[in-house]
Amino acid sequence: MINRFIACMLLSVAIASVSQVLLKKSALRRYSSVLREYLNPWVLGGYGLLFLSMLLTVYAYSGMDYKNGPVIEASGNVLVLLLSFLFFRERISVRKLLGIAFIMAGMLVFYA
Repeated sequence: MINRFIACMLLSVAIASVSQVLLKKSALRRYSSVLREYLNPWVLGGYGLLFLSMLLTVYAYSGMDYKNGPVIEASGNVLVLLLSFLFFRERISVRKLLGIAFIMAGMLVFYA
């Protein structure tokens, strides 16, 4: 069974991945001024979610082994790939899949 700290870390990774999608959505737009480029709902929401993710990560580390954190954080790469495919119709290339495979292999080696 997953304890609440690991679940909190997984939630933190999911929130951070969503925030990256929001920031990319903002980066793909053109703005009339530098101020609007940085003070728009996409950027403010993205950084707000990153802050929330950071708070959840700090809480999660308070009750779990530190060695588990980086492994769980690496799963964010897989989630960002899937979210990019869903929201931006980015192509999932063989190179990207190979990168994800190496990340997963590293996670398996770490725990084996």
